[in-house]
Amino acid sequence: MKSLFDQDTYTEIEQRIHLLSSTNIPSWGKMNVSQMLCHCKYPLKIALKNNLPKVKPNLLAKLFFKKSMYNDKPWRKNLPTHPRLKVIEPKVFETEKTELLELVSIFFKQRDKKDWAPHPIFGNFTPEQWGQLQYKHLNHHLQQFNV
Repeated sequence: MKSLFDQDTYTEIEQRIHLLSSTNIPSWGKMNVSQMLCHCKYPLKIALKNNLPKVKPNLLAKLFFKKSMYNDKPWRKNLPTHPRLKVIEPKVFETEKTELLELVSIFFKQRDKKDWAPHPIFGNFTPEQWGQLQYKHLNHHLQQFNV
């Protein structure tokens, strides 16, 4: 499984984000590209403990979905999004793109960090699992917009 803590994978994700434009159309889902960029910031903010949306732990999610967060099996299209992580309001493309790239960089620079706080819904992840989770989420949404 690829990890956002790997240099080549980080570079790949960064390049794919740069390929996005405000005119990209999703292959599935309700978000436009600006909303998707904003949505993709949430898992990084959760990992970095930066302006977290308040979410409650969910035992069913932890038991049944946690392992899918960091394995090689692709997520299916149109998975439900936690209500606190949905982006419905309009967003400014360039602002969201710049902020996402900054968060991806900050996350990558913490690749040697050993002690990560628990995820508010899924609990503890190893550093390796955090890197895999971030890659998988970004990859899922970049594929949504064909990059």
